[in-house]
Amino acid sequence: MAGMRGPDSSQDAVLDANAVVPETVDVNIRQLDPIPAPRYFIKELPLTDAMGKQVLAQRQQIRDILHGRDDRMLAIVGPCSIHDPKAAHEYAERLAALSKELSDDLLIVMRVYFAKPRTTIGWKGLINDPDINGRFDIRKGMWLARKVLTDVVALGLPTATEWLDPITPQYLCDLVSWGAIGARNTESQVHRELASGLSMPIGFKNATDGSIKPAADSCYTAAFEHHFLSINLDGHVIAAETKGNPDCHLVLRGSNHGPNYDAVSVAEALADLKASKAEGPSEYGLVIDAAHGNCGKNEVVEAQVVRNIAGRIASGERGILGIMMESFLQAGHQDPAPLAQLEYGKSITDACVPWDVSQDVLRELAAAVRTRRNAH
Repeated sequence: MAGMRGPDSSQDAVLDANAVVPETVDVNIRQLDPIPAPRYFIKELPLTDAMGKQVLAQRQQIRDILHGRDDRMLAIVGPCSIHDPKAAHEYAERLAALSKELSDDLLIVMRVYFAKPRTTIGWKGLINDPDINGRFDIRKGMWLARKVLTDVVALGLPTATEWLDPITPQYLCDLVSWGAIGARNTESQVHRELASGLSMPIGFKNATDGSIKPAADSCYTAAFEHHFLSINLDGHVIAAETKGNPDCHLVLRGSNHGPNYDAVSVAEALADLKASKAEGPSEYGLVIDAAHGNCGKNEVVEAQVVRNIAGRIASGERGILGIMMESFLQAGHQDPAPLAQLEYGKSITDACVPWDVSQDVLRELAAAVRTRRNAH
């Protein structure tokens, strides 16, 4: 029944003028701007052989922590979102030096986030609007995003980002060592399918109402093979068949009702994971995001959350595999505006812990890991 498979894309065909009635499509589309296929960006900003080996090795180190084979803590830190490549590079240089200092106790991964999910409307990230002026030059934004990633990886740092759609990963995922699926998307079938095929460990955050079950279900579901529409490196639409991702895990990020980083909440989440069908990292623990609902988007409280976790780690608490912290050169945040009008090194999305506090907190966390290790 070959005729049941649909048109043959191997032959160029001229679409009949009557095949698509213009009045029924693109009714709410003002403009369609072609973007080069992923391969063009990868050729222009390539991942070198050395960088490729580094990314593979760092992904494996993250896996080892998540699966309980490495007693270090995972520390995913960096700006809430990247809006200024120059400031991001300066931050990365500082973080790379600190990472070397603390490497025996922490695996530091830099947050390099380019897309921001919005509850209503607002600036949606470097890829969407790189000039922060409403021109939405997505082609430029995608190039800048890849440039920032190559620069950070060249400094020796592993990178982390949040995946919001199923197309962007083809442009950037070769440079990323850890990925997140946010609270708004943790129950999305599209994101579960996406996670099943991504080449790095993926953290699913608890839902915005604090529910753990959707994220646990996602960890379970993404471990299986899936079949779905996607694109390849040449930009062609394909039917993707994944093998499943065995490295998905839970991230506690608080909720609309308050924080969930305390010992009781962590114990309850671990019990829920044990009762779920999720395997792999879920059998060993979870990651705590000190930002968002766990700090009320207050950077002073956020640093206190990490210090609280460090104290519990030093006391021997198990099940916490890593932390996330929004950190930048300066404290707080400012309203989005064109780059020339902004204060250098300050977030234009959520408030961030300043660098001087960030490095102190990370040193405390590293000391806590040493204390726990020496007690056993």
